[in-house]
Amino acid sequence: MKRDQVRLIDQTAIEAYGMPGVILMENAGRGAAEAILHQAPSKASICILCGPGNNGGDGYVIARHLQLAGRQVTLISLVELETLSGDAAINANIAVAADLPLQTVSNEQTLQDALPQDAVIVDCLLGTGARGAPRGLYASAIKLANQRAVYRVAIDLPSGMDCDTGQIHEPTFQADLTLTFVCRKEGMQADSAATYLGAVQVISIGVPLKLLQDFDVPAS
Repeated sequence: MKRDQVRLIDQTAIEAYGMPGVILMENAGRGAAEAILHQAPSKASICILCGPGNNGGDGYVIARHLQLAGRQVTLISLVELETLSGDAAINANIAVAADLPLQTVSNEQTLQDALPQDAVIVDCLLGTGARGAPRGLYASAIKLANQRAVYRVAIDLPSGMDCDTGQIHEPTFQADLTLTFVCRKEGMQADSAATYLGAVQVISIGVPLKLLQDFDVPAS
């Protein structure tokens, strides 16, 4: 599916089925956390890089559930939390209230200092809505993550990859595992995408089967 189709599924779940967006985000984050627990190295700590939108919001949910499962988790936000809105802001505020380890970074040096050396790195930076090449601190974060000899997980889509075309921008997050929500995205079929996706697993966000059938999406 293309980004607009996936967005329409979310919108329909919220408007026609009465499912609050924060519940969809909770389901997405919990499902992603469970997949990480099963597939990422079991003894490694986990560092989640969070951006400004719902992809970042997913990261706060993932961190909460990983901590509940006994894993050591660090959150790094590339934006001031006060700038977040909607469901992402709700889950960031929960993370703060729950005393999850969280650091906001504003330049490459503080980012480099905050990023643990041996942790699994989870990409919750840009998501499916992003277009064009990552810039500024986002580009720096992706480059730093790719330089680490660690297990890397992309949430929904590796940052830097175009959701619809699979075009690879410089830089693009190099994932060992991509956990994508609802269904595989159209760009994932491109030959250029394969080496950046790693293994791909579809995560349910709990929308009704009838809604999935209306969009010809198989249940995950």
